[in-house]
Amino acid sequence: QVQLVESGGGLVQAGGSLRLSCTASLGTIKSYAMGWFRQAPGKEREFVAATNWNGASTYYKDAVKGRFTISRDDAENTVYLQMSNLKPEDTAVYYCAAGPRPSPSYFEHWGQGTLVTVSS
Repeated sequence: QVQLVESGGGLVQAGGSLRLSCTASLGTIKSYAMGWFRQAPGKEREFVAATNWNGASTYYKDAVKGRFTISRDDAENTVYLQMSNLKPEDTAVYYCAAGPRPSPSYFEHWGQGTLVTVSS
């Protein structure tokens, strides 16, 4: 069992950057695949990025490739999402998740979310 807490959200202008963090407040992220998802107002939650258990493989939604980078630091029990060149359409609540495989349907432990707002 792992409990996840996201931080780092906020208001940023288009073209700016933010780094989101997700730390396990209970348990450890070791051996878990980790992912980031987002949900914009009035829309379904969608996959953003994921990394496998050791960080050797990463996966991204096409719309964020080249702008977002997922990474993990197991010693810090934390996974990050570095977001650059942000666009208004990136505005959403961002959720961190853990699961046995880096595939959207396998994530089973979720954080409470952190809000990212990108102004034009």
